[in-house]
Amino acid sequence: MTELANNLGTQKISTLLIKQAAPATIGILVMSLNMIVDTIFVGQWIGVLAIAAITVVLPIVFLISSIGMGIGIGGSSIISRALGAGNSEKAFLTFGNQVALTVILAIIFVIIGNFFSVPILNLFGAKGDILPIASEYFKVVIYGVPFLAFAMMGNPTIRAEGKPKFAMYAMMVPAVLNIVLDIIFIKFFNWGMWGAGLATTISFMSSGSYILYFFLSSKSELKIIPKNFKLDGKIVREIIELGGVSIVRQGAISILMIVLNYSLFKYGGEISIAIYGIINRVMMFSLSPVMGVSQGFLPVAGYNIGANKNDRVKETIKKALLYGSVLGTLIFIAILFFKEEVIGIFTTDTTLLTETPNAMLIVFLATPVITMQLIGSAYFQAAGKALPALFLTLLKQGIFLIPLAYLLPKYYGISGIWWSFPIADVLSTVITVIVLKREVDKNLKH
Repeated sequence: MTELANNLGTQKISTLLIKQAAPATIGILVMSLNMIVDTIFVGQWIGVLAIAAITVVLPIVFLISSIGMGIGIGGSSIISRALGAGNSEKAFLTFGNQVALTVILAIIFVIIGNFFSVPILNLFGAKGDILPIASEYFKVVIYGVPFLAFAMMGNPTIRAEGKPKFAMYAMMVPAVLNIVLDIIFIKFFNWGMWGAGLATTISFMSSGSYILYFFLSSKSELKIIPKNFKLDGKIVREIIELGGVSIVRQGAISILMIVLNYSLFKYGGEISIAIYGIINRVMMFSLSPVMGVSQGFLPVAGYNIGANKNDRVKETIKKALLYGSVLGTLIFIAILFFKEEVIGIFTTDTTLLTETPNAMLIVFLATPVITMQLIGSAYFQAAGKALPALFLTLLKQGIFLIPLAYLLPKYYGISGIWWSFPIADVLSTVITVIVLKREVDKNLKH
């Protein structure tokens, strides 16, 4: 494979993490900016209910497309370890199986989403006046989901190949395109939510098309070879076991959104769903650097685990935790001092401007420690250990946040929902640190 891929086992760890994390961070930042701009445009040009509608629809879209993300992360773990062990044949076969699985499953779920759109939207919290607006948006966006799934599959695979800049470009292209199309379709053509959905769908298509172009070009060494599309039972099982962690994580997030939207609507109405919509967009954007460190960690750790270089694996863990924790602290400080200004970008609605700042600050309280959760689960994915990776992945959203978001508002009203976030973060971090330390002490000895 490429010299860059081999450098994963020889270059300075701090240099590798920066090389891998910086493009991932930029890509996630731009992709998150895409979601933020979408929310700003519909909030300013369509209305508060449009923010609530997008808040309901996007978790459904990402749940379906997370199939591609799960297949990509699971497959990239196998590919990284195969490259570390010098087994190019297994890396190629894994990639072919990734492509076949993603295309088949994404199409199946899109068909289901089309036939059962209204029940699905209802389940995810499209109540009252939100439903017709959410339905208009969903019925357009659903057709872009297979392309998004393919892009999300290809992104971690490109990083596993040692080409993080191309993975970054694949995330930047749709984000920039969506912003331009939003302005044209919503502002100038006055197409409302249908226009917002069309812009998003076209941007998803552009991302999938770019990923396909990359794998067909001479830039990629993981070629699309039809004979590798034939599913191999052992490879598929390993992809599902490891990738299932990401799919289950997104599933847990989707269940969380159902519980959150139920509690938000019950205790605060449509306006509370819009408040969370703003907080969620800011969270996606601001946490991009921390997510980038986690994404950059995977191929570096995976390659060195495959090459049995335990000292480098331990150093990768320590450096990733340090970088991510510093970034998380800086993000919290920025939110602390500029929360009102940030919220003012999204809306001019007086209620939103009054109620959102305090809620946002509470939700972000544990930001300095969240890197520990991400690196903990990422390590076990990189090591090919599906069960502990799944457990740590489910800690925050599944084991702690879902019950807290349902129970706390019964006693503390809408504030209970906001406080459930930092409480879940702290509890998850404590357990992750214990589990990761035991793993390092046991399996990463000299």
